[in-house]
Amino acid sequence: MNTDVLVIGGGNAAIVSALTAADAGARVLMLERAPVVFRGGNSRHTRNIRCAHDTGDEFTTGPYPFAELWSDLCGVGEGPSDERLAELTVRESTTAPAWMAAHGAHWQRALSGTLNLARTNRFFLGGGKALLNSYYRTAERAPVSIEYDRRVTRLEFQGDSCTGVLTEDGHRIRAATVICASGGFEANLDWLGRYWGDAAKGFHVRGPSYNDGGVLRELLDAGAQRAGEERGFHAVAVDARGPKYDGGIATRIDSIPFGIVVNRDGRRFYDEGEDIWPKRYAIWGRNIALQPGQIAYALWDAKVQGAFLPPMYGTYRAETIEELAEVLGLDKRAVAETVGDFNAAVDRGGAPSRAFTMAHPDGRATAGLDPPKSNWAQRLDTPPYHAVPMRPGITFTYLGVAVTERARVRRADGGVFRNVFAAGEIMSGNILSTGYLAGFGMTIGTVWGRIAGREAAGHALR
Repeated sequence: MNTDVLVIGGGNAAIVSALTAADAGARVLMLERAPVVFRGGNSRHTRNIRCAHDTGDEFTTGPYPFAELWSDLCGVGEGPSDERLAELTVRESTTAPAWMAAHGAHWQRALSGTLNLARTNRFFLGGGKALLNSYYRTAERAPVSIEYDRRVTRLEFQGDSCTGVLTEDGHRIRAATVICASGGFEANLDWLGRYWGDAAKGFHVRGPSYNDGGVLRELLDAGAQRAGEERGFHAVAVDARGPKYDGGIATRIDSIPFGIVVNRDGRRFYDEGEDIWPKRYAIWGRNIALQPGQIAYALWDAKVQGAFLPPMYGTYRAETIEELAEVLGLDKRAVAETVGDFNAAVDRGGAPSRAFTMAHPDGRATAGLDPPKSNWAQRLDTPPYHAVPMRPGITFTYLGVAVTERARVRRADGGVFRNVFAAGEIMSGNILSTGYLAGFGMTIGTVWGRIAGREAAGHALR
């Protein structure tokens, strides 16, 4: 079997790569490891994309210029891993929505909500699954062949070129160029355990179990240069009662800024009000991963109940903090003391004099408390009290392969692979270090999928 461009993967970066290569006139073959009903990897669970734009429209409520998106990206975690490639990503994001619409994307009109994303992000009508279905319908009308249940087990190399791909069912596929868009290794708990030890056993994986890093491992074994932090990942707080795999967005816990978070010892361990939620929600997976037992508990009271996306499995509730702690299996004295200290610090901070709002950092801060709560601090004093248990929910890992500005995979010896390109999560470590912005994973996949598809097709048709 031969083709011009072989795309390994089935998520957003993969399908965008395939469509772009087909637009350039290349014959394209996609290999999706999942069955057709589960195609799309993590992208099935997405809702929006973050792109720079100079003016608002019916789908965004105002301008979000390049400089602001760049500042936001630099302000999360330790900033971009490679500023040159990160800047390219932000710059190219401005043209993404038009390309997406031309290939089948439909947009949801701007809505209000606690995430405050209506100005900065564009939401997909029907969510990520609907977006992917639209793309796949477009691919079926283009010269793109798609094969499902096709797991790649080996990449064959001769010198700086990939000469063939082997699949689990024993087939060898030859292609002029190969685009690796197969995601990270977040579903490979043994691999995660190399960096996190036994803590990895407590992680939940928000996406499919297919993302085990097999293709990434092949590239690294072939001499690809690494990019990204070994312990780096996009991970959020998810309901500990949810499934181990593929819980998606439904199990995410959004209550954290509205109350406090305690560990299994009943103690707070991080500032719940550090910044607006879209810039900080993705640090909470790591925060919980560093706690004893990789578990934590979000607590809030009746004043804010119903003000955020409700937990999928409901809440634990009680008329007193002590009773709530007992329901959770926590030390009731420790939890009561933590809540008492927090309430006193709220009073010392003068927070009640400011209006409580989640639209922006409101300056309602605690005083004399470690760790502080920098915004949205208000007493937990109105029963019934609510709580949910949380685990680290990994979306994708940042350790991947280094790429050039043309998405060509770099080699550890300083060269590049002649005909191998990468897009999406498998190369996200070139852009992301330790932080994350809501919707930016789809930005990376769309921008670099287009670059990889264009460059791979150009190489194949040369």
